[in-house]
Amino acid sequence: MAKTDPIAGADIATSADAIADRHRRILELARGAGSVMVDDLAERFGVTPQTIRKDLNLLARRSMLSRVHGGAIVTSGVDNLDYGIRRTVATGAKAAIGRAAAALIPNGASLFINIGTTTEAVAGHLAQHRDLMVVTNNLNVVDILNGREDIDMVVVGGQVRQSDRAVVGALAMEFIRSFKVDYALIGASAIDPDGSLMDFAVDEVQVTRTLMQHARQVILVADSSKIGRAAPVRVGPLDAIDHWVTDRILDPGLRHACARHAVRIVETDTR
Repeated sequence: MAKTDPIAGADIATSADAIADRHRRILELARGAGSVMVDDLAERFGVTPQTIRKDLNLLARRSMLSRVHGGAIVTSGVDNLDYGIRRTVATGAKAAIGRAAAALIPNGASLFINIGTTTEAVAGHLAQHRDLMVVTNNLNVVDILNGREDIDMVVVGGQVRQSDRAVVGALAMEFIRSFKVDYALIGASAIDPDGSLMDFAVDEVQVTRTLMQHARQVILVADSSKIGRAAPVRVGPLDAIDHWVTDRILDPGLRHACARHAVRIVETDTR
């Protein structure tokens, strides 16, 4: 509940100095943790959630934060969040997306699984599948599926990027070209309003494009926080995707673009 001046009865948080100070402190908290949530900030500063939403929207318009459902994350237009921090963002949405995407994979299928915290959520829900062949450049996925007798694991060879344990580079792409699988499970760091898939790292994008070219169907797993986010490297157009599993798509233009390009949308948040 907002604090009020007992004499004037005015919301203290409405003064220009108080707002500027709150914005500064929100940015400090976000930069320290990687993300902030509306309800936590409202309690911390003694203001309403509506006030915090206005703060975050203003900071996002100034490109100081990126808005996500329920809060905001720190990112520039050229640098992604640390991989460990990304695992803490939209965890509930990613878990639901992982479950729904895994349900699209039939027993007996072959598939690529790319690097990403959401693709890892999908891997976690594949453990009960039978007779799968999984080819991956994500060493975290190897750990998740290790020991599953009904899953034949193939690890892509190449240079290991230590920050997220992704196998990238020319050797990885050459390895992937040896396959033609049923499905490619990919993520994206950002999605433009026209549906273009965007990312931050050129080496990662090159591997993703190769995966997409050597799969019969492509499944994108990306929550709504990625929509409208800025990233500098284009992965590909929307029509390269067959299925998009997400929590929700509120933008009617983006939804229309999916329909125009025959992209099947699977939404986990039906409220």
